[in-house]
Amino acid sequence: MELTVDQLAARAGVSVRTVRFYAGRGLLPPPRLRGRTGLYGEEHLARVELVRELQSLGLTLAAIERHLEKIPLDAPVEDLALQRALLSPWAPEEAETLDRHELDRRAGRHLDDDALQRLEALGVLEPVSADEVRIVSPALLGVGAELAALALPLETLAAAHAAVDRHTAALAAELQAVFQDSVVRPYREGGPRCPGTPPAA
Repeated sequence: MELTVDQLAARAGVSVRTVRFYAGRGLLPPPRLRGRTGLYGEEHLARVELVRELQSLGLTLAAIERHLEKIPLDAPVEDLALQRALLSPWAPEEAETLDRHELDRRAGRHLDDDALQRLEALGVLEPVSADEVRIVSPALLGVGAELAALALPLETLAAAHAAVDRHTAALAAELQAVFQDSVVRPYREGGPRCPGTPPAA
């Protein structure tokens, strides 16, 4: 597969400027040159997708750079696919936009304006219009609705949300280090093995 920078950006769902920014930060290997045209392959697409996955977990660009430093620029696409597969359980959910009626049905109770404000402080939803909200974390809606019903100050709910965000990002970074050391590196060095199978002599 050979892609121009425009085609790579379109396939990855990012802008050309973003691709060039990643390349400038050393997150992508240099393209192959055909005349004056840079051509990108599957390994470039896989790296862009991995960077986006890490960003979706809340990792800063500096943390992503440190993580990718452990992965050689010539790492095969299979290595990068394995990285993404390991990340998938920690990736955020797809957000949903719901009207107030459907929101009440999902939450299992009527949510008044005060409850919506509390859910917003918890990071569960964002207002879209007077009649619609964007659910950032559908899985947390039920728990969030229960917390919103408690007589806790908005500042407390907002602080709780910030603390969860911080610890989630730190956990994601730590898990990446574990995966890199115990799964990805052995996979790259010796190929996949069944659990319990000792490495080749």
